[in-house]
Amino acid sequence: MLSYRHAFHAGNHADVLKHFLLVQLSRYLGQKDKPFWIIDTHAGAGLYELDTGYATKLKEYESGIGKLWARPDLPAELADYVDLVRACNPDDSLRFYPGSPWLAQQTLRPQDRLRLYELHSSDSQILQENFSTHGRQVSITAANGFDALKALLPPPPRRALVLIDPPYETRDDYPNVIAALQEGLTRFATGTYAVWYPQLSRPEAQQLPDKLKRLPIKNWLHVALTVHTPSPDGFGMHGSGMFVINPPWTLHKTLEEIMPYLVKVLGQDAGAGYTLEQEMA
Repeated sequence: MLSYRHAFHAGNHADVLKHFLLVQLSRYLGQKDKPFWIIDTHAGAGLYELDTGYATKLKEYESGIGKLWARPDLPAELADYVDLVRACNPDDSLRFYPGSPWLAQQTLRPQDRLRLYELHSSDSQILQENFSTHGRQVSITAANGFDALKALLPPPPRRALVLIDPPYETRDDYPNVIAALQEGLTRFATGTYAVWYPQLSRPEAQQLPDKLKRLPIKNWLHVALTVHTPSPDGFGMHGSGMFVINPPWTLHKTLEEIMPYLVKVLGQDAGAGYTLEQEMA
């Protein structure tokens, strides 16, 4: 975890799926007057330069947000997310990509709060700098977000979205996700939890969705976007998924429209496709 830098991957297809859903979930919570919190367990740096530094090494954004940037036919919900990305690129040139903290903050109202956790010392410092003017609405802690959930849940307003998206650099991250959710659900069963995971050849990644379904939950939604056929050598990420506990009842219908569009625009070969399933009590 301490070596992972999300800047290498900023704006890629996985960010598109994760951040589109983050915006949708926050918008839904904001429909009620009562305040809510967003808790981001692995926040990263918050904002990334695409034309210099790490992002130029792999240029993964070109096959992610870059594919959506100039599209004139974006569905309304997807356009909402892209418009937020545009808000940090005032000259309409794609030079910056906002991470989940920046996007989350842009969707909050004055009464809502953002709690950010980032363990990497460099990214945590950058995160502090990026949010230095946001006052008490945004709290940043240089710590492991898995551990922080014990102290944060349940949040004072009893309404929250918990975003869990570790780098999955080590195999420990997979059982840590399950353990964090078990702990969180015990303390705050009515919260909305959104777990991002990579589609990889390793068995831990392939088994995670089924393990999440076996948690003591009644309402969940699972969506995954595959952008290309897995490589023969098993190397690299061919897609990603999001597992949402206590999702908005409207989300499944929204994704029925959005996911075929994302496959069409972001898909790279005949192996591209999506998964969409849910269980609601």
